[in-house]
Amino acid sequence: MGRKVMSRDELLERKDEIVAQYQQVRRKSAKFPILTKKERKALGIGKDEGRAVLRNARVSSRKAKLVIDLIRNKELDEAYAILKYTPRKAAEILEKLLKSAEANAVNNNGLNRDNLYVAEVYATQGPTLKRIRPRSHGRAYRINKRTSHLTLVLREKA
Repeated sequence: MGRKVMSRDELLERKDEIVAQYQQVRRKSAKFPILTKKERKALGIGKDEGRAVLRNARVSSRKAKLVIDLIRNKELDEAYAILKYTPRKAAEILEKLLKSAEANAVNNNGLNRDNLYVAEVYATQGPTLKRIRPRSHGRAYRINKRTSHLTLVLREKA
């Protein structure tokens, strides 16, 4: 049922073809199959960026997107300054995520800190935690505690 994972030699033979297909802009319905971590490493995809992902953050994605729009396409120092002085819960969470993405870019991929900018940042809806709030006369109401998945990608300026 699953697709065949290519060996390192097969990957290196077809490297140009696969990288071209992978980076081509497509509709969501015609997406290229997701490469495994081993395949991405062999092809060198993702070596030009620093990525950090936070799952199940206890902030709704709608509220996180308000802060995300402030830092998208900003330089690293400017993004830190914006997040430091934004009085929202999501700003504190995104500041930690930005530090993690910066560390991944500098330490793992050897990118220069001075040339980094926030290339991609997005929030998707996570699982909703449901709590029951008891009320009088035997009634109860559900309280939705929304969560989100936050992703932040740093790249070097061309």
